[in-house]
Amino acid sequence: MEKIKAVCFGEVLWDVFPNHKKIGGAPLNVAFRMNSLGIETSVISQIGADKNGEEIRDYLKNSGISVDAVSSTSNYPTGEVQVILNEKRSASYEIKHPAAWDKIEVSNIIEDITKKSDVFIFGSLVCRDEISRNTLFELLRTATYKVFDINLRPPHYKKEVLEHLLRFSNFVKFNDDELFEISEMMGSKFNSLEQNIKFIAKTFLPNTICVTKGNHGAVLFHKEKWYYNSGYKIKVKDTVGAGDSFLASLTAKLLQKENPQTALDFACAMGALVAGSNGANPEITTRQIQNFMFPK
Repeated sequence: MEKIKAVCFGEVLWDVFPNHKKIGGAPLNVAFRMNSLGIETSVISQIGADKNGEEIRDYLKNSGISVDAVSSTSNYPTGEVQVILNEKRSASYEIKHPAAWDKIEVSNIIEDITKKSDVFIFGSLVCRDEISRNTLFELLRTATYKVFDINLRPPHYKKEVLEHLLRFSNFVKFNDDELFEISEMMGSKFNSLEQNIKFIAKTFLPNTICVTKGNHGAVLFHKEKWYYNSGYKIKVKDTVGAGDSFLASLTAKLLQKENPQTALDFACAMGALVAGSNGANPEITTRQIQNFMFPK
């Protein structure tokens, strides 16, 4: 059977913690996790012509992720993000601008990879710079199935850009705060989670909407049906990348025609195990997830 192909568009960078640094960026984290779940994955991004950039390229290659569409520039440095963890180990971010990934330009390679992929995954942060934003808008015209991972990082988003991205999306993933903020921004008068999910579905017509609720699990509205998971107990080490692994797992399982409830449960377990590990991309096997979900 031919492998499902995914492409992740956007930022690749270094997450710089108080006493160490790790490779990250939502598209890279999603790509890493999807690849580990049997999806043939490519990344579209840009790195600087520097040591940080080379290390990211090597990391992707060693993970089995295609870097054909990761360009290099000597005009801008590889991206870096200062990660600040609060007393509950939740992360906030200071994202340096401009970085190489802000300046991704359209090319034949990236257009070709996008057209040949079964799923195109992107976030809102990459739209903070006009060059990468215009490239994304261009690719959304040709992508087959579009997954929008909303990552609201103040001050890097605008209503009209979010509106444009929502209109082009088949599948949208929010956290609960983002759902309420964006629904209100778009004119919703509703106060419940389900009402606002339906408001987004009716206004922008995606066929799948998922809202994560931190340690309380997630809600999935898929093809007019509701699915719920109430979360898994885990001792949190840091939340960096947990949402990315959740999205990658849910998308992979839905693409693999898994039952939506099973896909949601698996994704919530994956997100919990990532939050219970250090860094965004710990290696987690399907067996570990099964043992976590159904301990003997």
